This record gives sequence, C-alpha cells and structure tokens, in this order.
Amino acid sequence: MARILITSALPYINGVKHLGNLAGSMLPADVYARAMRLLGHDVLYICATDEHGTPAELAAQAAGMDVADYCDEMHQAQKSAGEDFALSYDYFGRSSARSNHALTQDFAARLEDAGLIEERVSKQVYSNADQRFLPDRYVEGTCPNCDYESARGDQCDNCGKLLDPIDLINPYSAVSGSKDVEIRETRHLFLRQSIMADDLRIWVNSHSADWPPLATSIALKWLDEGLRDRAITRDLKWGIPVLRQGFEGKVFYVWFDAPIAYISATQDWAEKTGGDWESWWRTDKGAGEVQYVQFMGKDNVAFHTLSFPTTIIGTNNAGGDQYKLVDNLKAFNWVTWYGGKFSTSQGRGVFMDQAISIAPSDYWRWHLMANAPEGNDAAFTWEEFQNSVNSDLANVLGNFVNRITKYAVGKFDGVVPDGGQDGEHEAWIAAELSERLPALIAHYEAREFRKAAEQTRAIWAAGNEYLTRSAPWTHYKTDVDQAAVGVRAGLNLVALFGIIAQPLIPDAAAKILNAVGVPEGNRTWSFGDFSGVADLLDALPRGLPISPPELLFTKIEDDQIVKWTEMFGGGEV
Repeated sequence: MARILITSALPYINGVKHLGNLAGSMLPADVYARAMRLLGHDVLYICATDEHGTPAELAAQAAGMDVADYCDEMHQAQKSAGEDFALSYDYFGRSSARSNHALTQDFAARLEDAGLIEERVSKQVYSNADQRFLPDRYVEGTCPNCDYESARGDQCDNCGKLLDPIDLINPYSAVSGSKDVEIRETRHLFLRQSIMADDLRIWVNSHSADWPPLATSIALKWLDEGLRDRAITRDLKWGIPVLRQGFEGKVFYVWFDAPIAYISATQDWAEKTGGDWESWWRTDKGAGEVQYVQFMGKDNVAFHTLSFPTTIIGTNNAGGDQYKLVDNLKAFNWVTWYGGKFSTSQGRGVFMDQAISIAPSDYWRWHLMANAPEGNDAAFTWEEFQNSVNSDLANVLGNFVNRITKYAVGKFDGVVPDGGQDGEHEAWIAAELSERLPALIAHYEAREFRKAAEQTRAIWAAGNEYLTRSAPWTHYKTDVDQAAVGVRAGLNLVALFGIIAQPLIPDAAAKILNAVGVPEGNRTWSFGDFSGVADLLDALPRGLPISPPELLFTKIEDDQIVKWTEMFGGGEV
C-alpha cells in the first residue's frame, strides 16, 4: 500500500469554474484519487479556493460586495459545484484561512534567512484616475508577445506568456478603464529565483521520465530564456499582510501564498479530522515515503515547476522543518470552446453550475476524461458530447446492464442462477479480462486518462460481445442450464463493469452495484493481483437477488443540442 498525496491547482475565487478548469485539474485528480483508493492505497486529496489577488477585488467590486463576504459566498458556491460533480476531496480549504496566513509569513521569513528574498525598488503602473498603484490584473493592454489587445498585467490569456504590467503596450486601468496611467517607483520583495536556476534545472531533468513532456518543456523553456526574479508582494489591501517595516499596506502576491495553501489546507484537514499533516508534508516526519502528485493546466506549470519549488527548496535550505517537493506533475492542455478558450472573466463556455443543470455529472465526467486534453488541446463540441453519452454510456454500458438484469428477472426469478458449466465463451471473456484489466490499472497508475477511459469502454464492449456469443436467450428454449451460465456470467460482468466504472462515473456505478447486491466493502479492485480473473465470472453468490437498476442513461436528443447551442453558444468552428 502506497501513501499518495494529491493536489489539484486551486480554483480561483472569481466565480464558479468552467468545464475547462474542471477537465484540466480537479476532475482528473478526483478520478486518479478514486482509482488509487480502489487499489487499496492510502490517499489524501487536498484542494482549496484561491482567494487573494487582484481578480478577487475586481470581482467583489463588480458584485457590489465586500471582498471578504464575496469570497465567503464564492467558496461555498465552488464547494457545492464540486459536490455536484462528485469530486472526492478529503478536504476543500481556503487560501484565506488563518493557517495559510501564518504559514506564508513563516515561509517568507525563512526564505529571507536563506538569502532568497530581496527588497527592491521597482516600476509599477499608477492610475491617476484611481489614485492607486495597479498591480497585475488591475492593468490590461496589448500583449508585447502576440499583440492580443486584452492581455492582463500578469499573463496573456491568448499566448499564455507571463507578463509584468509595465510590459503591456497601451496599458489602461481595469478598475476604471482610464488610460491616464504612468509608471512610478514602488518597493517590493522579490523571490530570487534566478540564483536557484541551476538547482531547478537539475531537479526538473530528474523528473523527465515521470512528468509528461508538456510539463518539462514549459519548465525548461523558462529556464532556457533566463529565469527572472519575481516580486512576491503587491500594493493591495486584500491578502496576507507582509510583516516587514515599511511594507504596511502591502500583501503577498497571490501566486506566492496560493501553493502554500496546499500545505495549510492539509493542516486544516488534520485539525478537523485528527489526522497528521506532518506525515504528509514534512520529510523529516515521514513524508519522504509519500508519493506527491499535482494536477494542473499548462498555464500553471511555470509556477509549480519553478516558483513554488524555489519556495520549498529555499525554505528547506534555511533549516528546521523540511517540506516535500512534488514527485509527479500531471499537466494538461486546454479544452477549447469552438476555436477559443473557455474563459471565466469573459463568461465564455459552459460553467459547472450550468452544466449540472442540463445533464447529470456522470455524462460530463465521462466525456471530459474520455477526451482529456493530454497530448494536445481538446475541442469541446455539443455533437461530440452527445455521441459520448449516447454511444459509450447509453448503448455500450447502459444497454448491457439493462438487458441482462431484466432477462434474469424475467427468466430466472430475479436471482443469480445456478446450474451449467462454463465453456468456450466464458474462456474467451476471461482471456479478454486477463489482458484488459491489467492494462486498465496500468493506465490509471500512469495517469493516462484517455487510455483508461478507452480501456474501460473496451471492457464494456467485450461484455456485449460475450452476450452475443453466449446467447442465453437462444439456449433458454432448449437448455436452461446452458442459458443459466450466460446469465450468471453476464450478471457478474455487470458487477465488474460497475466496479471499474467508479473512478469515472461514480453515480451510475453505485446504481449498478446496488442492483446486483455488491456490498460496499466489496467494491474495491480486489482483482488487482489478477490471480483469478476467471473467478470474476462466478463472484456473485448463486441465488443472490438482483433487480434492474433505474434508467442509467437517457440519450441526448438532437433538439437538446439545438437548445443548448442557443443557450451557451457554439457551432461550426
């Protein structure tokens, strides 16, 4: 049994997240956590809302709310959205928690002791109209890299390049829209990432076999271009105060404190549950044996492979508590929306609360993971969503479960039948399972979600092929015992299909397993040693009552696609 710590990039507080956010971090982390739990591993899945920084203030201002009240409301909204999608967080915390204030301030003090924080005078955009400095996303303008005219001051949404507000061409205030801005000097604390560049390169290269090429290529690109020191403080009121003379009224930069919230949220989990957070995070307290896996979209890779590791390594070098670095970093490309990006700030695409109002969570979970943006960006279309649900879920899985359970009720009194001996058809499906089940588990262990979904579907399809070959309804006319073999194996396949479906479509999986009477304690992947795959065809006790589940999947009709296209947009790219 391994101990696996899982974190997904913290969803930002400025509204319920869209399907691109879900597919690029939270959902694959959940699917992986579920799969590893089913294999018997000790899993801790931690996430939290990212609540500081400029966008929080802007969103609160737009909503006419105090920023703390806004964050309270949005945290609950995002927590509820996660529950609607069956995200199995062990704890869903907040970066604004007091624990994160204390830990961030402690990290900053230790980084300064290690010589990795330096006070500098820097240039920053000042708005005469707003009478304030404009950090990060308070400034918008034209990207100097790709000429996108609505780039934010911290990052261009179009090309993904990290920016400094003073880099923007024709900058203007995102608060008032005023172009009456100028560059003034202000003092900030800088994280001296540049002096860690060689150590970071060695560390990144040491994981080249474990991380997807997307992650290592982004990290090495930033290192090759020359790693720049970055300011970790901002002229804002909302955030974690900087405990330094002369820095009153300044707070830590959101991208400094947000990753630290992985640790502080684990502290909060421990306080709530009685768990031991140190055994998960401190290598001097047993965390050296933990496998730490992070999930994120590609726009978060640079911070997680360079800035946050600088914070961890630098803090460790200062002595005292020793914190764990990530072992496996799973980075995703983007899910695109009809030729462009999903966008929270622009309200572009389908958002989690909207999605759950028009289709069950399992439909979205299946489609997004079966088309996970692993190798490249993945284009979302309503037609492909419809096809995933209708073909994979309704036709392949739903039809199999429905016809064999109903037949068992109609012809075998609603119990797992006795009688008959396994033959060539049972040997064929056992051979299929002997090959496909190990492959499925290997894909999950490698965090290959498209392949895991593909293998899951192939196993379901093999079940349908088995029923075609064994044809119990034909044998029933002349040999009831032979028909019993096919029905018995079919019902056991129903149980197996429900068990392997749990990471991807947990709600439907529970209905399937309830229908064939599989107890809660027997829903793990106990077949993981593959010593008796053939026994899976006779695992349910003979005579066990079963019943057809309620309708598992309703097909999506063409008129629904038309309606949703009108509601949310979309069409030919």
